[in-house]
Amino acid sequence: MVHDVVCSWCPIGYANLQQALRNLSIEAYINFLPYELNPDIGPKGEDIGDHLGRRNQWGQSKRNDYRTNLLAVAKQAGVCIDFSKRSRYYNSYKAHLLMHWCEGYNRQQAMNEMMIDAYFKQGLDISSTQVLLDLVEQLGLDRSEGEQVLISNEINQQLLIKKQRVQKLMLPGVPAFVFNGSTLVGGSNSVEYFEKIIISVTKKSA
Repeated sequence: MVHDVVCSWCPIGYANLQQALRNLSIEAYINFLPYELNPDIGPKGEDIGDHLGRRNQWGQSKRNDYRTNLLAVAKQAGVCIDFSKRSRYYNSYKAHLLMHWCEGYNRQQAMNEMMIDAYFKQGLDISSTQVLLDLVEQLGLDRSEGEQVLISNEINQQLLIKKQRVQKLMLPGVPAFVFNGSTLVGGSNSVEYFEKIIISVTKKSA
């Protein structure tokens, strides 16, 4: 899964994919690749409404319609997005460093779900070192090791390799999914759509 921690549609796509896998009684290993939607956002983040207005030239009415549609789709997927708390976009670079590090412990999915809860439900600053290290501890990993990860040149280089892999996919946005290393699917998609893709992919590999 190619995703960004602050992407509104990524947890929806993730939830629908998970439901499709459960419906088909298929176990899958989900690996995460980084995509930074807002790499230039500063340490204080940016108000979501202001950002959407500036980036897309949307007025208040358009932003309201977008949010209404987003919340309806999220509710259908069982995803909670609490805009009374989640009011800002943040830089996601540090979060992606930790996501990469967690792969070595086979804990990427668990960390992804914790970050979704922290950001979309609690509205926490996902760019904050303190917030991220608290999540590391809650996951049962070593806080001091996680702190070193955030300043490690080696980890940064490893993450850069993943970013370069993503760039080769020429994606217009996220989420996106690569099934069995070959079938690329973009968008959050419905459970039914994911089921069709999974059935097709498994038939090819049978």
